[in-house]
Amino acid sequence: MSDEKKKGPSSAAAMPAAMAPPGMINKEDIPQVLPILPLRNSVFFPGGVLPLAVGRQKTIALIKDAVRDDQVIGVVTQRRAEEEDPGASDLYTMGTVARIVKLLKMGEDNYSLVVQGLARFRVLDLVQEAPYLKARVDAVEDRTASENVEVEALGINLKKLAREVIELMPELPAAATELVESITHPGHLADLIAANVDVPIEEKQAVLETVDLKARMNLVLELLNRKREILKLSNKIDSAVKGEMSKTQREYYLRQQLKAIKEELGEMGEEEEELDELQERLKKAGLPPDVEKVANKELNRLKTIPAASSEYTVARTYLDWIADLPWAKMSEDNLDIENARQTLDKDHFGIKKVKKRILEYLAVRKLKNDMRGPILCLVGPPGVGKTSLGQSIAKAVGRKFVRLSLGGVRDEAEIRGHRRTYVGALPGRFIQSMKKAGMKNPVMMLDEIDKLGADFRGDPSAALLEVLDPEQNSTFSDHYLDVAFDLSKVMFIATANQLDPIPGPLRDRMEIIELTGYTFEEKQSIARIHLVPKQLKEHGLTPDHITITDEALLILTTAYTREAGVRNLERRIADICRAVAVEVAGGKTEKQNVDGNRVKEILGPEMFYSEVAERTEVPGVSTGLAWTAAGGDLLFIEATKMAGKGGMTLTGQLGDVMKESATAALSYLRSKAESLGINPNFLEKTDLHLHFPAGSIPKDGPSAGVTILTALTSLLTGIRVRGDTAMTGEATLRGLVLPVGGIKEKVLAAHRAGIKRVILPERCRKDLQDVPEQARNEIEFIFATRMDEVLEAALEKSPFKEGADKSLPPQPEATPEVRA
Repeated sequence: MSDEKKKGPSSAAAMPAAMAPPGMINKEDIPQVLPILPLRNSVFFPGGVLPLAVGRQKTIALIKDAVRDDQVIGVVTQRRAEEEDPGASDLYTMGTVARIVKLLKMGEDNYSLVVQGLARFRVLDLVQEAPYLKARVDAVEDRTASENVEVEALGINLKKLAREVIELMPELPAAATELVESITHPGHLADLIAANVDVPIEEKQAVLETVDLKARMNLVLELLNRKREILKLSNKIDSAVKGEMSKTQREYYLRQQLKAIKEELGEMGEEEEELDELQERLKKAGLPPDVEKVANKELNRLKTIPAASSEYTVARTYLDWIADLPWAKMSEDNLDIENARQTLDKDHFGIKKVKKRILEYLAVRKLKNDMRGPILCLVGPPGVGKTSLGQSIAKAVGRKFVRLSLGGVRDEAEIRGHRRTYVGALPGRFIQSMKKAGMKNPVMMLDEIDKLGADFRGDPSAALLEVLDPEQNSTFSDHYLDVAFDLSKVMFIATANQLDPIPGPLRDRMEIIELTGYTFEEKQSIARIHLVPKQLKEHGLTPDHITITDEALLILTTAYTREAGVRNLERRIADICRAVAVEVAGGKTEKQNVDGNRVKEILGPEMFYSEVAERTEVPGVSTGLAWTAAGGDLLFIEATKMAGKGGMTLTGQLGDVMKESATAALSYLRSKAESLGINPNFLEKTDLHLHFPAGSIPKDGPSAGVTILTALTSLLTGIRVRGDTAMTGEATLRGLVLPVGGIKEKVLAAHRAGIKRVILPERCRKDLQDVPEQARNEIEFIFATRMDEVLEAALEKSPFKEGADKSLPPQPEATPEVRA
């Protein structure tokens, strides 16, 4: 906006709620020089309160200075509204002294302010044009005393005429009459009426410039009398139009009769047929009573709206949504538990926790018919089959399946829908998915629920609280429908890679089931049963063209992929299928047997190999285990020493907790130096450096404490760490080994890397029951409660001197405090 103009209509209908009495400033208090605010399309009177929208740079500079210095300004109307930069000749000579009572910043170059009129003034001459106009002014007072008898009579006539005008305008509030009656000052009354009568700007300015009170009141009386005559004529025209409307109503009644006749003759119009069809659909939709009441009311309104109107389309679309939703339609659950077990086993290998939970639900559902749908959240690394599991569950239960991807959703309206006041409004994704399912009880997959975003449009995760609350979702309210919809029969299955990004209240509403990575044996079984047949079909091959041996699958899982899931394994199988497809398409007909050598020929050199033994060939390197969102990984810790002054450097993008673990490990090692055969003063002329490879990846947590201590002990004693051993656990200053989390993921990572021995805290022994049997059988587990047990198990030989005391030496007694 580049203009200063009055906000709102400038007609008599815009009667202000209140006007301050004029004369709120003494003549001597008005400065001789005033900043001038040019006003377009309006005239401002003393005693008035006027909202203005300001956009011109000069005016913005003026109001900033005025507000800062708390000074009054002059408001003068422009002669020509289109003039962008008015000068002296473009302004009237009479204006109003005003005070800024409110200022709001609406945008970068857009302000809204409210000004209050105080007194009239006359512009003598301009004294400044930049950065804004300033003028020398002369304050003007009314010439006729307000106590004059003639003035009093004119005031009575003005009030009488104003009452008549207000009665002729029913759109004005009743308070308008009371406002006019409450004004006692004649000049104030004349200014109020002139400000609100719909007359040209020039005539309003003439009222402002009339200083003589009697002349001004006569002028306003003339304007008001003219307005009354115009309103009388307008009301006469309205009466004639109402008579015409009665005729229109008669025509409507006749049209309804004509419609009935056409219906009897089978000549119904297309629009009438559509509305009758819509009414029939609404009857068959099985709407709840409150929804049926709203739908019938909207349908009756729709019948009165012309088809060409935009409102017709909005109302019609709304009723279509209500008619299409499955208010009462439900699919019959297949409660055969044995059939569900076979279906789940056929589609997915392993994942016993989820299968067990679904079978439990079916068993209870069989015993109790009105059970609410469960709300599950499958958490696990990418590629373990979370999303495809939803389809399998729907097939096992015999329900419709709909998938709703929540990754990257930032707008709360995506969940709850838009209100119908907006153009192109639609219901939220949940209502859309219910329409797509066509049933009241589908299996709804909420994919990537941990990837929800939030911005100024709202927080979608907060909107999900109602959807995923069993106590609330039976009356879910979508902004578009504006009626309650029952989501309690839906079986919600959310998927996530991590739990941390999910807000606590939302996480609390879901039943968390963790899915971990697969072992090599499980991956080979999945490849043999699911992936190979799928890729053969997608590449146009049959078992007559190709056979992939178990040896080839083993090499694929160990040497060409290293992941918790099976996505990359499927890609490698697809690479092999494409290579064979090229040969088959080239005319080669004999069946191809893909073994280990053929895999290396197609895929090239092995991508992964066990580097544990190579890494631990020298003292000072130990192998730890870390938890990651992808299911766990190995963590190598390298230590070295050099001449220095006892400093310790830590590199590898470490968090504070891991740095503190390194400091604690060094302190423990110094306390045990003698029993380990290390010079107690080894730090006096030595600097230590601990490095955690893969420096671009942030690392933190206490579980590397035992690994750090083992690496430092190996470095200072010169004894190598065993190449087949990995470890995890938190080490304390007293030499204790405390439990840590993520044991299952860490053990599976060790198994994938070919580790044969894993050292764990004693209190983590119970966590091994979640580890697959294959991994438990192929790995030797050593459980430790103290660090000396870890060192003896991890190093190639015992680091302790023969007969050395392995317990932590006693701390020196504290010197008793001496008080004077």
